[in-house]
Amino acid sequence: MYQAPLLDLAPVSVPTMSGNAGVFVTARLIREAIDQGKKRGEVIQAAVSLLYTTPERDEAHEVRAIFEWVRDSIRYVRDPAGLESLSAPHMTLRRMVGDCDDQVAVLGALLESVGYPTRLIIAAYQAPGAWEHVYLQTLIDGDWIDLDPTERQPLGWAPPDPLSLWIEGA
Repeated sequence: MYQAPLLDLAPVSVPTMSGNAGVFVTARLIREAIDQGKKRGEVIQAAVSLLYTTPERDEAHEVRAIFEWVRDSIRYVRDPAGLESLSAPHMTLRRMVGDCDDQVAVLGALLESVGYPTRLIIAAYQAPGAWEHVYLQTLIDGDWIDLDPTERQPLGWAPPDPLSLWIEGA
């Protein structure tokens, strides 16, 4: 039977508040994780490696290569029961698992480390303002493009029919 590698994970998860107030604390922490992660050598190296075979200066191909790798390689695993946590992007790369905030943080850090600006999208589906999911947008050729690495969907897809959206910086 295959066993996942054992890693010391205690110092990489940051507990946050629960409920709607916690969502915006988590959004701020995701942004901080992206901003710090994009400067780390292992994140930059991973991004550059993913771009190596894409056509040079082809924004759509570069973003697609990074997005599809995160979507297809980082396994979705929920947070521990009753705890909202966030792992640093370099730790998500090591662990190869994470929930939507972990996957968004690593995707954002990878994209920003090679020059693609990102912004967070927080969505509510059950009731307006009852925030429950986060995904990312990045700027490609002047347009903001949706990226949800937690679903097996293509670049540009976003979960349908949100009752409300919060867009970082909008």
